[in-house]
Amino acid sequence: MRRSLITTVAATTVMVLLAMLVPMAVLVSNYAIEDRLARAALEVQATETVVSGQDKGAVAVYLDSINDSGAALTTVLYPDGTAVGPNPGEDARVRQARQTGRARVDDIADGSQILVPVALGGGSALPEETPVIRVDVLEGGFAGRIRFAWAVLALLGLALLAGSIVMADRLGRSFVQPIRSLAATAQRLGDEDLGTRIRPEGPSEVREVSAALNRLVDRVTKLLEREREHVSDLSHRLRTPITALRLGVESLPKQNERDRLSGDIDTLERMIDDVVREGRRSQREGLVPHADAAAVLRSRTAFWRPLAEDQHRAFEVTTPSEGVPVHASTADVEALVDVLMDNVFSYTPEGTAIAVRLAAQTDGGAVLTVDDSGPGFPDDVDVASRGVSHGESTGLGLSIARRTAEASGGYLRLERSSLGGSRVTLLIGPPH
Repeated sequence: MRRSLITTVAATTVMVLLAMLVPMAVLVSNYAIEDRLARAALEVQATETVVSGQDKGAVAVYLDSINDSGAALTTVLYPDGTAVGPNPGEDARVRQARQTGRARVDDIADGSQILVPVALGGGSALPEETPVIRVDVLEGGFAGRIRFAWAVLALLGLALLAGSIVMADRLGRSFVQPIRSLAATAQRLGDEDLGTRIRPEGPSEVREVSAALNRLVDRVTKLLEREREHVSDLSHRLRTPITALRLGVESLPKQNERDRLSGDIDTLERMIDDVVREGRRSQREGLVPHADAAAVLRSRTAFWRPLAEDQHRAFEVTTPSEGVPVHASTADVEALVDVLMDNVFSYTPEGTAIAVRLAAQTDGGAVLTVDDSGPGFPDDVDVASRGVSHGESTGLGLSIARRTAEASGGYLRLERSSLGGSRVTLLIGPPH
């Protein structure tokens, strides 16, 4: 926005300056020529007085004194063919001026020429007795002053252009800086800092957006606090009837019924704990979950390695030496790795080789690959669908892994492994 504003103002200023300075340069040039012609006319009048009352010697001395400037060259052409001055020689225009007795101004190759016939001896108008004063006004004599005037106009134009660019830059900064501040604050809000508030500044529209965003953040903060309070309250409310239910079960006369119902109550308590823990996820993990996938994988594979050694499994783990940040919480990544490991250990025979590899993506995120040399996935069952299983499990393991990957912006893919068994590939997206 700032650059566009500066470019627009600069282009507009250049067009305005060209529309003004070019005509002004032409006017300055014309004015200089007209001014020099006017001064040459005054010199002609003085020269006419000298020519009409002095001899050729006096005229020569006078012409030497006025021809020093070089801007105008004055020559007196006498009827007898003689000439006094730096530019002798007659042409048709000189002869016409002598015959008609009228002064004239003509354009020549390098300037203008003034021809003035002079009557001698008390106003005699005979052509054969009329000398002609020729004044050649040369542009080279005053071109330096014209170039100086053009240089002043050019400098003035550059100064105006620079001033307009500076003003446009300051005006653009007054727009851009508040927007950048607003964007930076919004970024901090997106990075879990809900305590940040925007200071309204800049144009009225930006101030309105800042105030609206502050109100939105206040509303979100209140909603999160209310949600946490409700989750805590739900946990406490459910504990009381569950405790009463457990006491009632303990009073049953039959042991098998007590054991069965106690198991159901334990399952119910775990489900309530999961609900409460999920409800407090944002408080525990933040609004934007993130984790180091490499560190988590090293930790969880170290947990599973003793079991692999007990079952005589070749267990190869490849992870980057540096951290690999991903858009998922540490708990989710741990659960994801545990699900994949549990699937391999549960559904492949002892001695089956396992290869786990984590690779960082160039644009962020990570690819987790788990290979085994077991029998592979059945062709007629979608093992990654929720609630589908080809054994005695609930069928939720790979479904949980798929949801975790997709929630991070990635995917889960099932393939045939190069080891001969199954391959699970998960892309976990980069942190936002």
